[in-house]
Amino acid sequence: MATIKDIAKLAGVSPATVSRVLNNDTALSVTDETRRRVFEAAEDLEYKTLKQRNRATEKNIKVGVIHWYSEKEELGDPYYVSITNAIEKECLTKKIQAVTIFKNDDTYTTNKLNNLDGVIAIGKFSKGDIEEFSMYSQNIVFVDSSPNEKKYDSIVIDFKNAMVEVFEYLMGLGHRRIGFIGGREYVGKHREPIEDERLVMYNRFMKEHALYEPENIYIGRFTPEDGHDLMKKAVEKGNLPSAFFIASDSMAIGALQALYESNLRVPKDISIISFNDIPTAKFLVPPLSTVKIYTQLMGTTAVGLLLERILEGRDIAKKVILPTELIIRDSCK
Repeated sequence: MATIKDIAKLAGVSPATVSRVLNNDTALSVTDETRRRVFEAAEDLEYKTLKQRNRATEKNIKVGVIHWYSEKEELGDPYYVSITNAIEKECLTKKIQAVTIFKNDDTYTTNKLNNLDGVIAIGKFSKGDIEEFSMYSQNIVFVDSSPNEKKYDSIVIDFKNAMVEVFEYLMGLGHRRIGFIGGREYVGKHREPIEDERLVMYNRFMKEHALYEPENIYIGRFTPEDGHDLMKKAVEKGNLPSAFFIASDSMAIGALQALYESNLRVPKDISIISFNDIPTAKFLVPPLSTVKIYTQLMGTTAVGLLLERILEGRDIAKKVILPTELIIRDSCK
């Protein structure tokens, strides 16, 4: 997007003069020739003033917000609920009409996609899904996945550095046997498995430090129920690791219950660290150490990227990688 400095350079005047000309400052004394050069430069560079951009956002912009979960599934996942709430709030602030589309039996009600200015797709999607969405709009922003970063905008988490920070923290506490409890997800009608970057980084880190024990990996669904059942399975098998990384706070809630039922104390008997930092994480017993994801920022950034496409005509894709924060509470020792 062109800046005032770009216009000033092209018109051969100062940035202050450009700003005052474009904002119709009546106190400014410049020649008609100077004004003409400034306006021509701004037009050549397709520059829009802040007032023009604000007026543009008041146009009737209509976007589709596509969820890869069903409505019931999403309500059970605070991570996606938080992202959705941020998107809806930002759309309301920007006076954007948002059409919500949930998954239903691995399909989407695509008739709702007609006459849209753009699409925000939350979650993970199959190649077939993405091809179908692109038939209705080329302005697509993916949140929590990046299926084609050369073509579509996306906002993702820096999983690599987040996981390295987690394992270095646990090793700094003296842990060498670290278990993994996570979930497996699928997309599309043929249930294509999705690679979980948390598990990828766990495997890589543990192998690099000669600590890899595949029998300490437990995979199910990202639900409290599976977190409970997988931790129960680990306890019953015996020879527990001294610490577990659990791939979501929702699973960790179930795992903590399983440890309580087994008379194992956290963190005295076993340390637990998780991922997401949902609102209830700090109120658990003990308060849960976890990786904070900036879900609100993910949502507002998605709307901002889409508006750049719609209002400014940007056609080069952007991939935004957001950092995380390791939140240390009382579940590790």
